[in-house]
Amino acid sequence: MNPYIEILRPGNASMGAISIILVALIDKTISIPVILAMLAVFFETSAGNVINDYFDYNIDLINKPERPIPSGRISLKNGKRYGYLLFALGTVCGFLISFLTQNWVPFAIVLLTDVILYLYAYKLKSSPFVGNLTVGFMTGFGFVFGGFSINNPSIITTSIFLGFFAFVMTTAREIIKDIEDIEGDKADGARTLPILIGEKKPAILAAILIIMDCALCPLLYYYHIFGVVYLPVIAIAVLLFIYSAILILKSQKRETAAKASKNLKIGMLIAFVSFVFGSLI
Repeated sequence: MNPYIEILRPGNASMGAISIILVALIDKTISIPVILAMLAVFFETSAGNVINDYFDYNIDLINKPERPIPSGRISLKNGKRYGYLLFALGTVCGFLISFLTQNWVPFAIVLLTDVILYLYAYKLKSSPFVGNLTVGFMTGFGFVFGGFSINNPSIITTSIFLGFFAFVMTTAREIIKDIEDIEGDKADGARTLPILIGEKKPAILAAILIIMDCALCPLLYYYHIFGVVYLPVIAIAVLLFIYSAILILKSQKRETAAKASKNLKIGMLIAFVSFVFGSLI
């Protein structure tokens, strides 16, 4: 794969854009602002990934040496410039959305996102728990951004509900990833929760967040946000979530944390599918 595509982590960036699609499906609408919102989320997520790899160069030399920057396929200078270009593209999309809808909240959200993503990569990631919350917040913010881009009050409310779900589960996954990456983080002097208080307590916190999100899942049906088809599909995701929580509680080894993190990601994809089915049927 071309390193300039690989560094975007296109699957991850596209997953962010899916939040816009899901909100649009719930509203049963498609428009130029919706398309621009998808592009904005893709560019902003990609920019965050690139600038994060730029600042994580020393950590990735240990944890992820195959990535484009530590492997030498993209220089540090070009990585930084590439990240700035992606931020600019996302910001332009946000401006166009606000110009077309005459609602300047989406543009404000993109500008705030630029600042948060940069600060996260530069400083916040190494702050205990703050970095985890930041990633979770930004993931959930994608849904809220979609709601304001559509500019429908009822959809804005629904998008906040979905955003909270994504925020909690993503925060849990980020804590587990810190457990997985503890060796490289220690070498770089990071101050993550597993480094400061050991792996067990963060594992318990992640499990609590996972279970809390699982308990919230039925509410999306109860409040008529999704139809009955949502229930059997989300049940599959919930099983994966609970399995991941059990895994990380039983063992905090790097291999186990990696497996739990992967299962959570798959579970979130299945949850997104349940949102689609629940909104269409």
